Amino acid sequence: MATSPRETFLVCARRTALALAAALAAWLSVSFSLANAAAAQELPEAQTQQPRRVVVRFLTEGDFPPFNYLDEDGVLNGFNVDLARALCNEIGASCDIRVRPWDELLVALKRGEADAVIAGHAVTAETLRDVEFTERYFHTPGRFAAKIETAKTDIVPEQLYGRSIAVARGTPHEAYVKAFFRDSRVIVFETAEQAREALLQGKSDYVFDDGIGLAFWINGTLSRRCCEMRGGPFFEPRYFGDGVGIAVPQNDPQIRALLNAALHKVRASGRFDELVSRYFPHRVF
Repeated sequence: MATSPRETFLVCARRTALALAAALAAWLSVSFSLANAAAAQELPEAQTQQPRRVVVRFLTEGDFPPFNYLDEDGVLNGFNVDLARALCNEIGASCDIRVRPWDELLVALKRGEADAVIAGHAVTAETLRDVEFTERYFHTPGRFAAKIETAKTDIVPEQLYGRSIAVARGTPHEAYVKAFFRDSRVIVFETAEQAREALLQGKSDYVFDDGIGLAFWINGTLSRRCCEMRGGPFFEPRYFGDGVGIAVPQNDPQIRALLNAALHKVRASGRFDELVSRYFPHRVF
């Protein structure tokens, strides 16, 4: 028997709830005890195969704030940049972080021009065909936003029947609302900025977008304090990936083991939470 859109949505909603619990638990260092144990088992074997790393060569991209970006003085900054430096410190190696265009990052990694790429790549079936990833260290959920004065309601398909939702063209957010909110009026814009502006101008009832971008927009000056998050967050892996990890070569298990062990240490020390608070002062989840 064919399932209705509502039944399909509820199945994904349950998956989303499980993913949310996992994502929130990931912020607690205790949740990484098993990952650290696995990394600890993997590390000695990898270390016997290769000498200790003197330097770790990272690649990143320079136009994805607050993750990685060049400031007004051309200095590389961002959450990923500081995280890479913290990982190198735990490994006991020098850190060489260089900037490449987004489209060249994984290509350069496969050519052996770097040991790792830390630029906000989502872990998907497509990316896993070319590279391996460390443990996930961040999640980028989809979120709905509405004007503050909009009546609060559950963000489920039947409650948004006939309501307009702004999305950016060609994004997972467009695909998601078209799949699960079929009775809503989906308005497609060329960019996320245009979709948010439509909400601000009252041209749509909701916007569905990347949770991180929305959080900064809502709390910034461009939104004019018009709006707030509603419902969610939505973590459906089929649309939004399985979190963000550091890309590493498939033929270098040692660097993956080293980075996984270092990630656990950075979390256990509290340094990871410090970086999150600095670069993401507004709640995303």
